Amino acid sequence: MKSSSSKSAVPIVVRRALAKLGADISAARRRRGITQQLMSERAFTTPNTLRRVERGDPTVSIAGYATVLFVLGMTERLAELADPAEDPVGRDLAEEQLPKRVRPSRPREEA
Repeated sequence: MKSSSSKSAVPIVVRRALAKLGADISAARRRRGITQQLMSERAFTTPNTLRRVERGDPTVSIAGYATVLFVLGMTERLAELADPAEDPVGRDLAEEQLPKRVRPSRPREEA
């Protein structure tokens, strides 16, 4: 099997997160009693791509993962991944950029 350079560039924590996502997708599919063949048909993909998704392969497009989640009825979770309401670091950074004080604006002089 060929090794992709994009695979080796993926940080280990990301690979672990994708592996967990893949395992969770596999478990969700099996809990629903859906075969890999049927799931791949419903997701308009090949059984090989579905196996790669379930292994957490980082070379599968996000659309592949999203479509499989759609088939499982879990699309709303995908939409919440980068939700600003769930981004404490982003909120902290935005708060640091707030001005120390706010002054009223001066009225413009007309010429």
